[in-house]
Amino acid sequence: MQKASTHLVRDLNRSAVLRLIGREGPISRADIARRLALSPATVTAVTRRLIEAGLVDVVDQAPSSGGRPAILLGLVGGAAHALGVKVASDHLVGVRVDLDAEVIERFEYPFEAAHPAALERLAQILRPHAQPRAESPLILGIGLGVPGVVDGGDHSVVSSPMLGWHSLAVGALLEEQLCVPVLVENDVNTLAVAGRLYGRGRDVEHFLTVTIGRGVGLGIIVGGDVYRGAHGGAGEFGHVSVVEDGPLCECGKHGCLEALVADPALVARAMREGVLRSGEGIDRLRELAEANDLRAARIFADAGAILGRAVAGLVNVLSPQLVLISGEGTQAWPYLVAAFNRGLADAVFPPLREVAVELEPWDDGKWALGAAALVLRATFVTGVDQQSSGRSVRARLESAAAS
Repeated sequence: MQKASTHLVRDLNRSAVLRLIGREGPISRADIARRLALSPATVTAVTRRLIEAGLVDVVDQAPSSGGRPAILLGLVGGAAHALGVKVASDHLVGVRVDLDAEVIERFEYPFEAAHPAALERLAQILRPHAQPRAESPLILGIGLGVPGVVDGGDHSVVSSPMLGWHSLAVGALLEEQLCVPVLVENDVNTLAVAGRLYGRGRDVEHFLTVTIGRGVGLGIIVGGDVYRGAHGGAGEFGHVSVVEDGPLCECGKHGCLEALVADPALVARAMREGVLRSGEGIDRLRELAEANDLRAARIFADAGAILGRAVAGLVNVLSPQLVLISGEGTQAWPYLVAAFNRGLADAVFPPLREVAVELEPWDDGKWALGAAALVLRATFVTGVDQQSSGRSVRARLESAAAS
């Protein structure tokens, strides 16, 4: 019994040290001992074991004002990898990253999300990428970003009108197929996570990421972390009703923001008004606006004004430090921005007029990187993800440290 208790304490110490180095390294042994209230001898023994396992290494020396400089320890980035995948209705984009979130590989495939065997096809696509490789024998897990509502339970049930997925246990099904932990999140939340960890959001604790394009999405960062709401549905900004008896939205309601300002809505209006011919789409509408076609310009301007007023409502309610506008729809931003700014200024609460609104260049890879960050966060930040998949991710790295 005493021996088992000793092993448990040793494992807990090793896990705590590994998480601290991953979260805040490079860090000295003395700082580790102080932060975790462990003895210097215990920290020395634990870090020696982590170095022998190839998970931690000496990365630098701290500046010294006299005496021996402290040795700083950091993770070995290549000791483990994670996958991040953004799923859209017609394609997917993925990245493979190391523990430092450096992109090792990027991949993209056509993908028919509405197909009855979509998840089997998704598993088939991801299987070769999820295999261990010579440069990294350990895959921690897969982060998956999807448009729609993702519940907070262990099975990651997804409801997405855009993908044609209804109460689908995506996480559990993929874990069974791929034999690695799978963390599923709303795709705009993954983009917000990427912004928080690696982008403009690093400098602020409270910000919003609004996306436009195929749909309209919202990621909410409060106190440095994603706000998901009680049922995982926070951020369905596109399905806020903005006009009574407006156009039909794919969610089944009328007058949603998405049904007025998303790319398909703009194309539908342009077809009704004879601006576009059959078979033409959003690219052609942008071309016409660039060529100073007044009807095309009016369609974008009307959408920009509606979006600006809607974003003002978010600012009024949430009082963020920053709003980032992103998504593939930002390719039309030159034709949206003037009306957007007027709509925002007209509707925002005067004391909040100084909230910064910035354009974030569109890149599917950022969404995938955010999905991969779900895995890295689950590995090193306790309390962020207490789902079984998140615990499994941590256990995989900790088992490597124990081997």
